[in-house]
Amino acid sequence: MSKRIVDCRGLACPRPVLETRSALQNAGESTVEIIVDNAVARENVSMFLNNAGEKYTCAEKDGLYYITVTRNSQSAAPAPAEQPAGGSASAPAYLITTSTLGQGAPDLGQTLMKSLLVTLAESDPAPRALLFLNSGVFLTCQGSPVLEQLEKIQQKGTTIISCGTCLDYYKLKEKLTVGQVGNMLQIKELLTAAGQAITIA
Repeated sequence: MSKRIVDCRGLACPRPVLETRSALQNAGESTVEIIVDNAVARENVSMFLNNAGEKYTCAEKDGLYYITVTRNSQSAAPAPAEQPAGGSASAPAYLITTSTLGQGAPDLGQTLMKSLLVTLAESDPAPRALLFLNSGVFLTCQGSPVLEQLEKIQQKGTTIISCGTCLDYYKLKEKLTVGQVGNMLQIKELLTAAGQAITIA
């Protein structure tokens, strides 16, 4: 069985996931080894492989991560980014790029953001997805004033994703409380799926 090496060292999100997807689409019955040099890329590639139904192993050596996928005739074709488990396919997805809503007084902006999420928690159907980027990731982490609302929304089947690169930048990865870590490919797929996309900035 042939082996293909996909060297993703030094590549920023979402390139490691995109390179992995491309390699698997053309892999056939072979082994694909993906090399990444940071934990965020390892998690993003691993999440993609899990969503795609691929079997893989991951080993660390000298600061590098070696993710090995073995394909055979029964291997599933790579799947797109994870789709929401519940809610209407026509319901909107919200891209939230800040921890406050609107410009002006921060305390007012925090109140308005909480009011928005309270409203979304009571919406029927629930949002298709809530996607958090930049300082928006503070809302999904420990100490956020809107965790109760986000948990209620998630229980309705809404997909909640926080950008892994953003969590890493703000050193919040270990404080994520609601939803899952995601990458830009997942966020793009959810934004461009059927239904409206609304940006909260």
